[in-house]
Amino acid sequence: MSKFVDPYIDPETGVLRNLAGARTYDELLNVEGEFVAMRTNEFLEQHSAFRPSGTLEDLCLIHRSLFQDVYDWAGEIRTVEIRKETEGAEFFLPSTNIAMGIEWSRSELLKDGMMKQVDREHFAERLAYHYDNYNFVHPFREGNGRTQRLFWTYICHDAGYDLDWRLVSGEENDEASRLAAEQQDYSLLTVMFSRILSPVASTEPINR
Repeated sequence: MSKFVDPYIDPETGVLRNLAGARTYDELLNVEGEFVAMRTNEFLEQHSAFRPSGTLEDLCLIHRSLFQDVYDWAGEIRTVEIRKETEGAEFFLPSTNIAMGIEWSRSELLKDGMMKQVDREHFAERLAYHYDNYNFVHPFREGNGRTQRLFWTYICHDAGYDLDWRLVSGEENDEASRLAAEQQDYSLLTVMFSRILSPVASTEPINR
């Protein structure tokens, strides 16, 4: 049986094929961090009127904007199966089901009026539920977390809340997301969102 070859990996370096010429994982993390931070600020400035409707096209636009300097496949749906690189981690949604998965997640989000119909008492709880739905799809080979954070920043702002992602560590987000995906336990995500949510007038600039 032939060994699976990940087409996104540079066989010479063993890291994701990239436009920046990074040849180690640490180098790739550094260039990703620099470019994505720059492109995030740029996106917020240039797309202040952006109103995502929960579609796959929304996510592709964000991913392409954030990772255009790093990956030639920025904004393209993955064609391989992926999971977190931790022991016992389960695979995300199969790549052939990504479009269907996002459409179902969107249908659930629309039931809550894109979060505009959710009262303050239940906002974090419902956000945790919808966040998990989209997160399980994981449509891109890399960069799903950062794409989703910007996506939910817009969704929540339009619903009257800001999200301060600086208060969340990667470890906390990963553990909360794992618990939600594997056990349908949204408690950690709900606690996380309760801490970083703050009311804001939707008329305020999103990049304020």
